[in-house]
Amino acid sequence: MIKAIFFCKFLTREGPKVLHQVPDGSIVTTASATQPSLFEFASVSEYLIPRQEFCDRLVTVCINHYRILGYPVCITSRKYDRNEFIFNFAIVLEEEADMSSYQSVLRKLAKLFRSLEEQGQFLSKDEADGGAKVYALCEMILEDLNNYCECMIPIGLFLHRHLRIHAKSRKDESNTINIKLFPMYPHPPPVKSWHVPLSTVRLESLMDVNWDLTMQKIVPHINGINSIRRISELADADYNLTRKAVAHLIYYGCLLMLDIFQFSAMYSVTAEISLLIEDKSTQEECVRYITSTTFGYAEDELEHTRIIGLYGSLKQGQTLKNWCIEHKAELSGIDVRRMITFGIIKGFLYRVQKFAIATSNGASTNGLVTRGHSGAKSGKPGIRGELPLTKYLDGTHCFDEICTELQLSEKDVLTKLKGYGDVQIVHR
Repeated sequence: MIKAIFFCKFLTREGPKVLHQVPDGSIVTTASATQPSLFEFASVSEYLIPRQEFCDRLVTVCINHYRILGYPVCITSRKYDRNEFIFNFAIVLEEEADMSSYQSVLRKLAKLFRSLEEQGQFLSKDEADGGAKVYALCEMILEDLNNYCECMIPIGLFLHRHLRIHAKSRKDESNTINIKLFPMYPHPPPVKSWHVPLSTVRLESLMDVNWDLTMQKIVPHINGINSIRRISELADADYNLTRKAVAHLIYYGCLLMLDIFQFSAMYSVTAEISLLIEDKSTQEECVRYITSTTFGYAEDELEHTRIIGLYGSLKQGQTLKNWCIEHKAELSGIDVRRMITFGIIKGFLYRVQKFAIATSNGASTNGLVTRGHSGAKSGKPGIRGELPLTKYLDGTHCFDEICTELQLSEKDVLTKLKGYGDVQIVHR
């Protein structure tokens, strides 16, 4: 949120000076100010109104727990005193606030006001006219950006309606301040072939004919079950383009990434399980999400204590299949896959991954490869075909990755690993 916006310029006799500030007194103390200024302008004036060599670039100054963002502009012309006109529209944010979305706004404002000044001396003559124009624009920009994250002001129409001032040139009438704060999200994590995307919004309702063709092809196959590799195959889309499209959806918060759901996998609880125990709204959300509708079960048939007990019984060393057999009676009316998915999303469950580590120094670590044992007619690697497994036996590649990349089941991978000598399977 913008704390203040101000306009300053270099005066021939006075040096750098703040001419307009919103709110009043936020930068320079005035008689009508009700609060002290955020910082001392004199201590940062040399950075906000710098020498000509440092103009026309973004300037950031931190002072008194605030961050000042400015873009000083220098216009050289014989019509100005000292043959140059230096000004700066600057905004003030909290020091810890994210400034990335404001940088493009300042650049655009600086270019717009440079254009207005070059066309009709909009800024340099403002003080002679009482300074009402620029102050009104600062006030409107601050209000609109803070309230709506966007601002569109037709300058000529704005001056006439709000200040009863007619634009002195047609050029002023045609100029418009049109800026928008676009949120800057962190870069999405790398998308791997074994990741499973789960949509957080109804993508079908957002999609139209203008969407990317790859995006249109993969969206119907995003269901929280199919992996990235599987989605690209089902959609008949290029794998790399599929990864880029999924990364784009993750960037805008439309997708979450999960692990491949398997009954041979292991899951365990984290310390975040306290959220489910203490928060009633999370308990109700969990009941709605995991209730199985296949056989007509109602949400009120699932007790919160029963669900918490089931989550708490998940542990390392026990596969989900064995856990389901052990708690068969308690799982009545519960969709196990959705139950696991809900725990992963909320963070009180984590997947216990399986890794293979070659510990012998014999042939298994010297570039051996596994051999397929299915015939050529099956379409899979046959006896003459070879699949590299050695590079996956350093303890950094989970079984999901190995199975997806080699397109083998976990059982087949374990069978092939027997030919690698001493290979340890580690769960973590």
